[in-house]
Amino acid sequence: MQEEKKVSMFDNAVKQFDRAASIMELDANLREVLIKPKRELIVNFPVRMDDGSIKVFTGYRVQHNMTLGPAKGGIRYHQNVTLDEVKALAFWMTWKSAVVNIPYGGAKGGVTVDPTQLSISELERLSRRFFYEIQIILGEEVDIPAPDVNTDGQVMAWYMDTYSMSKGHTSLGIVTGKPVEIGGSVGRTEATGRGINICLQEAVKYLRNKGRLNKKDEEITVAIQGFGNVGSNLALTLTEETKMRLIAISDISGGLYNEHGFTSTQIRRLMERTKSRKKLLLEVNEEGFKEISNEELLTLDVDILSPCAMENVITHENSKDIRAKLIVEGANGPLTPEADEILLSKNVFIVPDFLANSGGVTVSYFEWLQGMQWNFWELDDVRSALQKKMINAFYDVVKTMEKYEIDMRTAAYIKAIDRVATATRLRGIYP
Repeated sequence: MQEEKKVSMFDNAVKQFDRAASIMELDANLREVLIKPKRELIVNFPVRMDDGSIKVFTGYRVQHNMTLGPAKGGIRYHQNVTLDEVKALAFWMTWKSAVVNIPYGGAKGGVTVDPTQLSISELERLSRRFFYEIQIILGEEVDIPAPDVNTDGQVMAWYMDTYSMSKGHTSLGIVTGKPVEIGGSVGRTEATGRGINICLQEAVKYLRNKGRLNKKDEEITVAIQGFGNVGSNLALTLTEETKMRLIAISDISGGLYNEHGFTSTQIRRLMERTKSRKKLLLEVNEEGFKEISNEELLTLDVDILSPCAMENVITHENSKDIRAKLIVEGANGPLTPEADEILLSKNVFIVPDFLANSGGVTVSYFEWLQGMQWNFWELDDVRSALQKKMINAFYDVVKTMEKYEIDMRTAAYIKAIDRVATATRLRGIYP
């Protein structure tokens, strides 16, 4: 029981990589190059608190691979952020960019802090000082951060302004996920959730064609764990644009269940409430929804489960109780390798995280293009381009899966690794 918890996120990520590398018979030298992060930066920086005291915080920026282009990846604020976690997330970002075929490498950042304990002014000072500390390895064509857990457009605005002040001119391309009013892209906030929904719908079509799902859309039930930006936008696009029945959602406070299915109006109302750091369970009495725990949500008798909260929520301990036949991963690393094996043995079809949630980095790429060119797109253009990218990526992975007769996660790794490995061979090893 304890052994699984001791394995680091980065080690879990490397296990997944190694499985794919062995199947594709990747050269041992290339394995060595592609596993190791290019740079790991740790910064300890002081922040003046509102009461005049000084606190020192620790932050990280890891650049994993930059063979295909600038490093790309979000920055998270969480009390449990560690270097190991950031390394794993940067590692996954490399493959996420490659699998959706955009010219980025992988990076990730974080600060070990509970942002709910900070005032807005403390949050701004922490954000600006952290970005100043790590900007020695950043640049519009070098490394472009974005929002992640507990960071948002406002934090990105502070980042952009901090960098721009040091450069003496406005640098729109230094971060993505900015407010539209200062160079952000329409459709960016919804992008990750919308991309997951695109993959979910394509997976349903694929399973139907293979005779593994014999239900009409209105008969399909869905549960979503997590109601942050990713989970809430998945819930919204699912209820607005499909006939599938979303019967359960949850956040850190617990879950809500509605056997008849949530409506898009209800989801929008919940999204408005949770924007102000309020929790889903505050809605129970108002709406009459049934209260359930996060653990109960994971094991509900549903057709589709999408874990969109944190990593390692499905383990060897609870995977045997999972009843969904399709899992579409919204969070990064929500399944441990042990859980993966158990679920695959039960014939569960799993759309892996770095394929399913690549909508965010894809629209970040679109935003970066717009900012570098100072030429901005309409929402329909963003959504159309995202749809095309996600569908092409999904079926690229499906073809690889069928070619090697393997699972989707391993196939996604093989497709992504092949693209980065090919570029590495072509570029060569300097000097």
